[in-house]
Amino acid sequence: MATSVGFFIARLRTNNYTLQSLMHAATTSLIHRYYAAFNVGDMDTFLTLLTDDVAHDINQSGREIGRDTFAAFMRRMNTSYREQIVNITVFASEDGQRAAAEFTVLGEYLKTDEGLPPATGQKYTLPAGAFFDIRDGKVARISNYYNLQDWLRQVGA
Repeated sequence: MATSVGFFIARLRTNNYTLQSLMHAATTSLIHRYYAAFNVGDMDTFLTLLTDDVAHDINQSGREIGRDTFAAFMRRMNTSYREQIVNITVFASEDGQRAAAEFTVLGEYLKTDEGLPPATGQKYTLPAGAFFDIRDGKVARISNYYNLQDWLRQVGA
């Protein structure tokens, strides 16, 4: 009997580890797909990776809620900036509920964004990071961080 119970417990531990490994892998894949869709400008795919009530923490600003609000933010961003995310490293919790990414933003400032210096096609390279909450296989929160003073210096402010 003891051998059967020990075997059963070992099996549960293995299955739990396997489930956590799958959740970790699914989250890592989600974040890579998120940035891949961003990089090719596929906003339809990009937005489907978000929950309806996604929370978006804007660098050195406030929090916006909702996929539609995030889509409006991205339309403004895509009008003023052309960016590629490179050198991406993704980290995920074992249970897949949280993730982080460190990356480099290669960008071009195309059209003056409200409250910022005039755009003249300036190019910039920024180290950046993002933190994610994951729910039901989608991004439920994204918090982006980069050094705004570095960006301002690079665009000549």
